[in-house]
Amino acid sequence: MKQNFCTLFDSNYLSRGVALYNSLSEHANDFHLFVFAFDEKAFEVLRELSLRNVTVISLKEFEDEKLLHVKPLRTAAEYCWTCTPSIIRYAINKFGLSACTYLDADLFFYNDPSVLINEMGTKSVLITRHRYTPQYDQSSTSGIYCVQFMTFRNDEKGMTVLNWWREACIDWCYARLENGKFGDQKYLDDWTTRFDGVHELRHLGGGLAPWNIQQYSIQRGGDPLLLKENRSGEKFKPVFFHFHYLKFFQDEIVKLTGDYLISHDFVRVFYIPYVNKLISINNELNLRWPGLNSNGAGTSCPHKPYDIKDKIHIYKNAFSSFKRGEVRKAYVHIHTHNYFYLNQLI
Repeated sequence: MKQNFCTLFDSNYLSRGVALYNSLSEHANDFHLFVFAFDEKAFEVLRELSLRNVTVISLKEFEDEKLLHVKPLRTAAEYCWTCTPSIIRYAINKFGLSACTYLDADLFFYNDPSVLINEMGTKSVLITRHRYTPQYDQSSTSGIYCVQFMTFRNDEKGMTVLNWWREACIDWCYARLENGKFGDQKYLDDWTTRFDGVHELRHLGGGLAPWNIQQYSIQRGGDPLLLKENRSGEKFKPVFFHFHYLKFFQDEIVKLTGDYLISHDFVRVFYIPYVNKLISINNELNLRWPGLNSNGAGTSCPHKPYDIKDKIHIYKNAFSSFKRGEVRKAYVHIHTHNYFYLNQLI
């Protein structure tokens, strides 16, 4: 059965969006991706690229009166959040889909996502937990679940949840904590009890992210790539990684994560290849569209990176400190030294 996905991004995220598409092309069996282009440049580039199994949808096609009414009241990021349930609903209704899975543009797949969707069984909605490492738990402010990979079936239960979420986001969707709400995300906290037919993903390979990878280790020498949950010893294949917080700067510097401790193994296996893919895509796009800023490098970096050898040493020491429970020390390490020159990563 065809897997239908949708995502949204503007021209600053084009390299990430193309990387997402490339990873789906490599790993997903029989898929279609509906891309909602959130500015004219993104629409122009994507239309010219004519990517196979992709339908590009402009804001003009997609926006309705309700969205346009609240658009001036939201920041660019808040408006994207506001639109998330609406793009899923639009794709399902416009193209007659039996189901659609929303993807954040900064996801990258390492295995076929069908294993995650199939886990739903007969349920109508699939949601994924942040699975925060305890030291980084932000459930009370950012939500238990992450709007990163969500499936909605075109049935009564699925559309009931989706329509409720759309109306809630149109009514209120801001980048602040207020009355138990935050953006589009904390609305999901009670879905497993509020609605019937909602499934919480169990597969550990769905939802790897900088806020939870401290709980896992990479199994060396394995083919295919395997991870292990440190607490239980359970081994699993990574399905997708969420490269949230990754940021490029104008002065050839990249910040890998927010204030999260990540081991050198994860930098080597996940982050460095991903950054190199984004650079390669950006370079290719710039050959056709000179000056295109598809990596979103808009400002100069406030911090100077250390030499790569020092960097690896810092990561190893910080990770050891973290495992010994010296959280404050580890936090300081990663907060201060989470920057690389791009030529250190290539």
